[in-house]
Amino acid sequence: MNKRISGLSFDVDIHGTLIHVEKASVSISDESTAAQTRGVPDGYTDGAVSADVEYELDTKNFKLLGEAAKKAGSWRAIDPHDCLFYANTGKDELEIEVFGVKLLIDSLLDLDPSSTDKSKHKIKGIVTSPSFIEIDGVPYLSKQDTRNLLD
Repeated sequence: MNKRISGLSFDVDIHGTLIHVEKASVSISDESTAAQTRGVPDGYTDGAVSADVEYELDTKNFKLLGEAAKKAGSWRAIDPHDCLFYANTGKDELEIEVFGVKLLIDSLLDLDPSSTDKSKHKIKGIVTSPSFIEIDGVPYLSKQDTRNLLD
């Protein structure tokens, strides 16, 4: 049996600091749709794209991210960052790069006094770069999509 990629396989770098995330997700919204002629599918049209990142952090790692906020002068002043999700088990490898992630605090505090779980903080990010997302080095967007936006 081979070792498989799991959530434990990933390291996440945010602003040059290795941060352990309790949970992370990257979601792409692609509004491409099927074109129709007289109500019958007849090709497709490209639609707008967007992407969101969500990190769930414990307090220890939230405070590490807080150091980036302190250096920037405020949480909102944190510059967008490129994020690399990378896993390698020795046999399997996965690399997802997300470019220009602008952080937003989503859930500052989520406490349950009846729970023994660690306190958690949710940070969302919106993708702001036309480089968008690459999966194993392959861009999600085509050169046609990013024409006149990338050098």
